Amino acid sequence: MITIDASPTWQDIARIGDGETLALAPAAWERVAFANRIVARIVENGIRAYGVNTGVGALSNTVVEPALLQRLSRNIIFSHACGVGDLLPERSIRAIIASQVANFAHGHSGVRPEVVLNLLSFLERNCIPEVPSRGSAGYLTHNAHIALVLIGEGRACVAGRRMNGGDALAAIGIEPLVLGAKEGLSLVNGTACATGLLCVALARVERLLRWANAAAALTLEAAGGQMAAFDEQVLAMRPSPGIEAVGATLRGLLEGSGLIEAARGQRTQDALSLRAIPHVHGAALEVMERSAQLVDRELASVTDNPAVSGTLENPLVFSEAHAVAPALGQAADSLTIALAQVAAMSERRIDRLVNPLVNDLPAFLASEGGCNSGFMIAQYTAASLSNVNRRLAAPAATDGGVTSGLQEDFLAHPTVAANKLLAVIDNAEYILAIELMAAAQAHDFLAGKKGRAPRTDAIYRTVREHVAHYADDRPLSWDMETLRDFIRSADAPNRLTSRYALLEPLQAKRPPPA
Repeated sequence: MITIDASPTWQDIARIGDGETLALAPAAWERVAFANRIVARIVENGIRAYGVNTGVGALSNTVVEPALLQRLSRNIIFSHACGVGDLLPERSIRAIIASQVANFAHGHSGVRPEVVLNLLSFLERNCIPEVPSRGSAGYLTHNAHIALVLIGEGRACVAGRRMNGGDALAAIGIEPLVLGAKEGLSLVNGTACATGLLCVALARVERLLRWANAAAALTLEAAGGQMAAFDEQVLAMRPSPGIEAVGATLRGLLEGSGLIEAARGQRTQDALSLRAIPHVHGAALEVMERSAQLVDRELASVTDNPAVSGTLENPLVFSEAHAVAPALGQAADSLTIALAQVAAMSERRIDRLVNPLVNDLPAFLASEGGCNSGFMIAQYTAASLSNVNRRLAAPAATDGGVTSGLQEDFLAHPTVAANKLLAVIDNAEYILAIELMAAAQAHDFLAGKKGRAPRTDAIYRTVREHVAHYADDRPLSWDMETLRDFIRSADAPNRLTSRYALLEPLQAKRPPPA
């Protein structure tokens, strides 16, 4: 169980997405309860407050009578539940709920502790609301579909069974909530959606970059790569913690390789898809590091509008724009571009393995040329996925748009950007799986020549534990799916055994806290 007081880290949210439960420290519960008392005092004193006793969006100047405040909260949930399309996976929904609880725990939202307790029960008892993946310009629709289940509406999955919201609550032993003042707005508000999705994405990117280095090393060895380009003193000419980290990883993975030693000096320099691995992978690593810092900052921020504060004698409410998250959208867009480049480089390395014009391996890695096509079409698949990534890499943060009768005349699209990032990760995982398969196939044809490095041999054997040598004897897509499922759930078998080992060179260079 993860217990938070001030704020969790992105790793905490990702772990909750993967099944950990969440609890609040006593101080956090006190903040939640006090903020709710502030909201009650605002209502009692008749202080006009957005979404507390007014309409929302362009209706913010329309005052709602006290007798209708519960109805206002309920109606906000129904009217904002406008998502469409495929449902988000369970992992993403759990991360969004955890991010939302973290926002409430700052004590500036004003929901009752019962609201937070029921959201925690969703995580503990694995009650997963059905949340359509599309339709959000910022955050509203996804959050609203989660909130539907809190009031006994919508649909959810409990223990693998789909059911309506009321039955889902009954299955986990809680009653539907009757929402009070501001609770409807708080439940659809804030940046929890994009934040939760980015936490999931960061966990997947971290693993993906390790596999990218593993696949690149296995390909480098099969292609007889020239390691001089990765010498420590050579890479130091271009100061970059990412380049340094990836260069050190490649040198470590290929240490003791007979194939690399035999190829020394055979070419003046390699093609860029081999020679520039530290530059592309290192850039992605640094973008991930910056994105992770930004997401941690988001989790430490109050992202509800309005925010409540003050004392019971002097309750305060602030209309602000903290629910707008251009920084999250820009971070997701940047990471999408970085991973699209990593995947594009992997596809180019696949071509160097299968293309008889640039290597001395059997054409298309086919066991029997002519009769067999080998990996010819697998490279087509990688090229197609890479091209999709290029289209997805167009930034969402600049899309803009106008909603709510000109009241919301700027849109940052962080959730759209996060969903694009997750789609690019999906494609990149497939491309890297294909590269690993092709590199292992190439090594099969190199058997009997010089030996592999001990660490690349471990990578090769891991691939072969999941997919066999290919001889045009089965649909190759089966192998792609098998290996992709494996690499998205398991770490690469290399010398960097720490979960965050790739980030250690970057972290070591951070200045100490002021």
